[in-house]
Parts: sequence; C-alpha cells; structure tokens
Amino acid sequence: MQELHLACGKAGVQSFPISRSKKNLSQNRGGMSQAAITKEKVELAVADGTRMAAYVARPEHGGPHPGILLFQEAFGVNRHIRNVSERLAAEGYLVLAPELFHRTAPPGFEGSYTDFAAMMPHYQAVTTETAEMDIRSGHEWLRSNAQVKPNEISSVGFCMGGRVSFLANSVVPLRAAVSFYGGGIAPGLLDRASKVQAPSLLIWGGLDKHITPAHRKAVTDALSGQQKIYVNVEFSHGDHGFFCDERASYEPRSARQAWALTLEFLRS
Repeated sequence: MQELHLACGKAGVQSFPISRSKKNLSQNRGGMSQAAITKEKVELAVADGTRMAAYVARPEHGGPHPGILLFQEAFGVNRHIRNVSERLAAEGYLVLAPELFHRTAPPGFEGSYTDFAAMMPHYQAVTTETAEMDIRSGHEWLRSNAQVKPNEISSVGFCMGGRVSFLANSVVPLRAAVSFYGGGIAPGLLDRASKVQAPSLLIWGGLDKHITPAHRKAVTDALSGQQKIYVNVEFSHGDHGFFCDERASYEPRSARQAWALTLEFLRS
C-alpha cells in the first residue's frame, strides 16, 4: 500500500510575443472537463542584459487569473513542463515557464532524460545569482500583466526547478511555493529559510537516492527553526522524478495524489 507522510508546519522587464496558439483540453487525466487555453512564447529582458524565452499558458477566457511561475527540471522547458503549464492553465492559472538555460542554450532547448551528462554545463550555469535574476524577471512579467492578479502569484518547480521554487519564495512576494524533489535546497539554500515568505509545499520521493532523508530533514528543520509555514510530503513508493510520465521513474498513483495536493495547496 502506498504510504503518504504529511507534516505541516523589480528589475525592469520587457516581453515580446513570439508565437501563439489555442488548445481545447476537453479532458484532463482524471476524465474531468477542462476549459480551453491559449499558449504562447514570450521573451523577457533580464537584469544582466540577457534575454530569456518563456512558455506561457492561460485560460482562453475570463481573467484576471492567479499567476504561476513554473520552473523546469534539468532538461529544459520540454514537453512535460509545457504539459504541466497547460494543465495548470486549464485549472484557471496564467502560467509562465521561463527557460532557465537561456545563458548557455538556444531558445526552445530540450535535453534527453537518458543523457543527464549532456545537461551538466547548462545545469551548473544556473547559479543562485542567475536564478534570482530570472525569478525577478518572470515575477515582474506576471505582476505587470493585466491578465494576472498581482497579489496571487505562486511558484511550482520540479527537480532543479524545485530548488528554484524554494529560492523564489525568498526573493519575491508569493502566495505559495511548491517544490517537487528539489535537489540542492539542502545544504545550498538552508540559509534562505529565514527569508521565506509564503507557505511551502515540499514533495519528496521516499525512494529518491539523490535527495537523502538527511537532506529532507535539514530542509524542514531549517523552516521549523524559523517558524515558517510548510507542508512536508513524502511518497514512500516514489523515486526522483516520479511525477513525470516521460521518465522511467514515473509512478502514476503518487503523481495523481501529488497533483491533487498541489492544486489544493495553491487554492487554499
């Protein structure tokens, strides 16, 4: 039986539309009806003078909507991340997924899940300093967008993006921050716990050999020590990357439950 462990506890920005399309997500993975969405690619100016492409998905109608900064895994803003963007848009969010590898890779870059070594130069170039600039750029794009509720911006991230989502919660004002198996939060970002502003949802895989129980405990200890609000969830049957249905580690039951938890956490 699956076990679920819970514990509670402005830089100037310019954006340029690159392309736009519409998609009607008639059903989600649970079979429930969803609204039509609009997708586009934009380009943002970053404080260091670089330009960052980003994927945007939003409901076709209505607004303004709550906003989400969606942070990629170590494999780029690939089909999986675009799919998550669209699923969140179908739930009523305007989602911006910035390409964090924009300093070392061309726009639209996607890596292979079977060749992590090829990702290392790009992965290693995403430092805390560069990530902070990208976070501020993306947050300002959302905040200044007339279709976004400026006080209802949250972040969600996976793997490397889980770490960036945690970092974002210490850099810009957020409503909530979700980190899926965020590698490198411990030990690299433990000193940011005192600056965390919004409630955090931390999701881990119990079978994850990359992020040990000691790492996970260090994160929750740091947040508890600063009296921060968080929910800590371990899926005992999940490995690193269990949410991604394009990875060998995909675990569908854990993924469905984690998705439901994420949506409720963002809403409440």
